[in-house]
Formats: sequence, C-alpha cells, structure tokens
Amino acid sequence: MFHVLAIPCVVLGFLAVWDYHSLRKDKEGNAAPIPHFYSIHSWLGLATMGLFLLQFLVGVFSFLLLLCCESATASFRAALVPIHSTFGTTTFMLAIATAVAGLTERAFFDLSITYPGWVSYIQGVSTEELPSIGGIPYSSQHFLESVFLNVIAGSLALLGVLMPLLLWSPQFRFRTDLA
Repeated sequence: MFHVLAIPCVVLGFLAVWDYHSLRKDKEGNAAPIPHFYSIHSWLGLATMGLFLLQFLVGVFSFLLLLCCESATASFRAALVPIHSTFGTTTFMLAIATAVAGLTERAFFDLSITYPGWVSYIQGVSTEELPSIGGIPYSSQHFLESVFLNVIAGSLALLGVLMPLLLWSPQFRFRTDLA
C-alpha cells in the first residue's frame, strides 16, 4: 500500500505549485502571479493525478472491498487485472512524460541560450563571449546545470522504456511453479 503514502505527497506538491503560481512576486515585490495550467507540463501532471486517483480507487474497490465475497467476485476481479495493469503502466509512462516536460520547461525558461552559443561554449569559447540569459551573464554553472537536466531527462526516458518491458515480459512475471 505504498500508493497510500503517495497521495499526501501528490496533494502537497500540487498545493505548493498552486501557491507558488498564485503568490509569486517580481524582484520589486509586486504581485506577479503565473497563470495556472498554461503548459503541457501542468496538463500532463493533472492527467497523471487523475489517472492515479482513478487507478487507486478502482484498485481499492475491486481488490480490497470485493474480497469479502471472494467467490462471487473472483471472475470480475480476474477480468480487471489486465485493465488495472494497463492503466498502471499508462499512469507510470504519463508520470515520466510529465517529469521530462517539467525539466524541458525549466531548461527553456532558466537556461535558454541560442544554439550557436552552446556550440561555441563546447568548442572552448570563454563564457564572457556568450549571449546572456535574460540579462544574466552566461556561466559554466549554467552549462553544468543544463547537462545535469539532460542526464536526468535521459535517465527518465530510459526508465520509461525499461520498466514497461520488464513489467510485460513473461520472464519477469510471477510463476506459481516456482513459488
């Protein structure tokens, strides 16, 4: 029931983002709220939360509450297993896509620099000669942060490919002959 532990984390994260968007101030201290649900990251996150909640409620209903009359509901619960499994994998993939979209959004807003600037930096041009990022001089720290974000996004993409392969591969499924 680790999913029960995820619910407060999801709620707390959603409220933190909502408050940050609503209460944001500019450098002078004036209110400068950010619109809610303006990006693909926020819409994917909302869809992920909705699918997770639906998956959780169906799982609690069908696999916990229906166990009281096990013999009468066994066929119904057995028919729900592939649907539950498919929606679980879909929710996981949607969570990966949401995280990668969030990393992309962060890189776009905070680390955006023209492509020729990146090529020049990689080829050894000093940071003073590169364009600025929203008035902030470009530094090697920005480059390291962008590499770190790309490594995280690539790792998430790899996880998004490997996990469904492992979940759906017959070699990794539970076998009663070994139990």
